[in-house]
Amino acid sequence: MASIFTKIVNGDIPSYKIAEDDNYYAFLDINPLAKGHTLVIPKKEVDYIFDMEDDLYRGLFSFAKGVARAIEKVIPCKRIGLTVIGLEVPHAHIHLIPINSIYDMDFKQPKLKLKSTEFENIAKQIREAFSELQG
Repeated sequence: MASIFTKIVNGDIPSYKIAEDDNYYAFLDINPLAKGHTLVIPKKEVDYIFDMEDDLYRGLFSFAKGVARAIEKVIPCKRIGLTVIGLEVPHAHIHLIPINSIYDMDFKQPKLKLKSTEFENIAKQIREAFSELQG
């Protein structure tokens, strides 16, 4: 059975898309720790990130770097934190989270509750920044 992320890639479930190419897809987390919290996934469904083929793995991190740079242009923060947990969805993914302290990446803290218009606006701004950076 396809993971929820594969369903997002296939368009069966809507998402707030940030960026996409032939192999990767980035979209806003709908339960974010911070505005701009983004998930980056390979389109190929692989459960565990360290089971990915080397080229796909390296490409995922390269794609995530471009997305992180776009987030930094839009969301005021000291850094973009990166984490791979991989327990909640059986599809490899990277969390990119705008942070100002290490505690901003504590998944036990309450998630933000944003309106769809806020998600759409944030996604649009990051998407535009990503396009500009790709030049």
